[in-house]
Amino acid sequence: MGKAASSVAGWGSGLLGIVIFSGSLPATRVAVADFSPVFLTSARAVIAALLGAALLMSLRQARPQPSDIRSLVVVSAGVVIGFPLLTALALQHITSAHSIVFIGLLPLATAIFGVMRGGERPKPMFWLFSCMGSATVVAFALSSGGSRSLEGDFLMIAAIILCGLGYAEGARLSRRLGGWQVISWALVLSAPIMLLLSLLTLPSSWEGVTAPAWLSLAYVSVFSMLVGFVFWYRGLALGGIAGVGQLQLLQPFFGLCLAGILLGEPIETTMIAATALIVIFVAFAKRFA
Repeated sequence: MGKAASSVAGWGSGLLGIVIFSGSLPATRVAVADFSPVFLTSARAVIAALLGAALLMSLRQARPQPSDIRSLVVVSAGVVIGFPLLTALALQHITSAHSIVFIGLLPLATAIFGVMRGGERPKPMFWLFSCMGSATVVAFALSSGGSRSLEGDFLMIAAIILCGLGYAEGARLSRRLGGWQVISWALVLSAPIMLLLSLLTLPSSWEGVTAPAWLSLAYVSVFSMLVGFVFWYRGLALGGIAGVGQLQLLQPFFGLCLAGILLGEPIETTMIAATALIVIFVAFAKRFA
């Protein structure tokens, strides 16, 4: 595959991954109404790990090298445990619409870790526009008006940092192992501890669990935890971590629409304005990635 074709394939695959991820926070918001954050995080990981293990075995994939284990642990800590758990905790304090705007910090976090772990070197102007977009997100989070929770905001920021690290590390490893193989092995690696956590945090009663909560658990387990990463890691590996990572700025648009349509959450004018401004900054950042 030529460089241009590889870039196009990477951006296309990355975009599909973002579309899938856009439903994650609204679905998590629904699920934490009936499940505890720890149970939700561990259960979704166990379900996805079973699917990932089935894929690895059925397609006879070679086991990772011992030198890969450290990277897989980082991926697990970032995207299997850290981001799902912290966002589930945050969504007990803030709406999914509010949390979605924090996704605007992910491209910068992913790019920073892409430099640290992937050896990429974007141009100085890239950092300028990325920082401007991130500053817009922070300003929105700290702005007055509407329902705000400092605890929820800090949990989302921590989640973004861990997610950026997991994205960059997974993308680096995907160049050699393949995108779906990386997330599958990361899920399998974390499965024992996640299974134990899910058993320890089982709901005291299943009668109060609603159908929307079950559907949301299914979505975050199958699509958010596995299928989305198949396309996302492939996109980052083919098109570049810093460049394709900027597609995450489209996620707030998709996510806000889903939060409004499916959950009936109010979409504030400031949310739309902040998201639009962020995307403008990222469009300029892409030119220098």
